[in-house]
Amino acid sequence: MSKIPVYFMPGLAASPAIFERIKLDESVFETYLLEWEIPKPKESLSDYAVRIAKNIKHENPVLIGVSFGGILVQEISKHIKAHKVIIISSVRSNVEFPRRMKIGKTTKAYKLIPMKLILNIENLAKYSFGEKVNKRIKLYEKFLAVRDLNYLQWAVESVILWDRNKVDDNVIHIHGDQDDVFPIKYIDKCIVVKGGTHIMILNKYKWLNENLPSIILED
Repeated sequence: MSKIPVYFMPGLAASPAIFERIKLDESVFETYLLEWEIPKPKESLSDYAVRIAKNIKHENPVLIGVSFGGILVQEISKHIKAHKVIIISSVRSNVEFPRRMKIGKTTKAYKLIPMKLILNIENLAKYSFGEKVNKRIKLYEKFLAVRDLNYLQWAVESVILWDRNKVDDNVIHIHGDQDDVFPIKYIDKCIVVKGGTHIMILNKYKWLNENLPSIILED
């Protein structure tokens, strides 16, 4: 029997290294890691999805996306036939956005985010104090792969302006009950991971390793 191809898409600006602890049975699954590419000027999210989809070389793959990557794999699934679409720490429609993101869309406040500060986040280490802050900065240094200003501006705008306003019930949604980016109180129907935060792909990998196989294989 042929193996099931599983493609992973990381979160906003993140490296595929965020999946380094996700281990699926190699006798059943073949895993592939997708990466962010720099968007073309004024490229729509839909056109970008078509471009990233060209890196998918199998028919009927399983698509798994984290955060903004979860939004992107849903867009990719409009252009290719996917066996399953699974999102982690993400949303299935803009109805699930928290209030601050909806306000940001209306007021265009997202245009005021200091992207250059985000790009230079490692510089904050010089001024930070406390173990938690330093640990978080080390995480950013390791897992933030895309340090391009145009990409960040495009990505933030693409999330805020995402136009899907109806949940696709065929998309499987895994979400932590402690997610501070997409609070669970706004999420409609998901597989809940207790204690899971927005970065649970890193610290709830044991739960994912135990449960992803059955979620993928379930009819």
